[in-house]
Amino acid sequence: MNEQEKFWKGNFGNNYISRNNDENILNSNIAFFKKLKKYFLKIDSVFEVGCNIGLNLQAINKIAPKIKLYGIDINKKSIEILNKKKISKNYLGTFKNFKSSKRYDLVFTKGVLIHIDPHELKKYYKQIYELSNKYILLVEYFNPTPIKINYRKFKNKLFKRDFAGEMLNDYNLNLVDYGFLYKNDYKYPQDNLTWFLLKKL
Repeated sequence: MNEQEKFWKGNFGNNYISRNNDENILNSNIAFFKKLKKYFLKIDSVFEVGCNIGLNLQAINKIAPKIKLYGIDINKKSIEILNKKKISKNYLGTFKNFKSSKRYDLVFTKGVLIHIDPHELKKYYKQIYELSNKYILLVEYFNPTPIKINYRKFKNKLFKRDFAGEMLNDYNLNLVDYGFLYKNDYKYPQDNLTWFLLKKL
């Protein structure tokens, strides 16, 4: 287990739960996923990489309650909380080691790839691509070239780059849609995240 995985599995990951268990975050997530509602009409299953306590999965469940939801997270406490919500089938562990014969219509990350060791990103890309039946959604901090910045005074825990561009270069994918979420949105603020919806050819 590398330093980033230990970081999110341990106390920092536990503290992250309490900082982000917020009704306003859920409402902002609902507003975001409504932008993608037309795509949800075409899918039956969604898998979230790094689901934490399920605020993204909850939002999708509000918008499209018939979709079967799945998630994986490295933090035991977050999975225990999400399991109690009974909206999704959830797995505890590292995504790079996840094994499944099932494929999902949409596989997505939201603020997760930015925390992955850059040397292991290709493993994540491969897993995401192979698990997806149709769509891939990446919602991450964007930078045209890879950079590393401090995260809450911690080093080697936050990385920005063009995640979607790298997947488009390496895999047989089309860019379907993209956009930007803004921290100063007057009604539904998020982090400054750029989202990319990709489709397998």
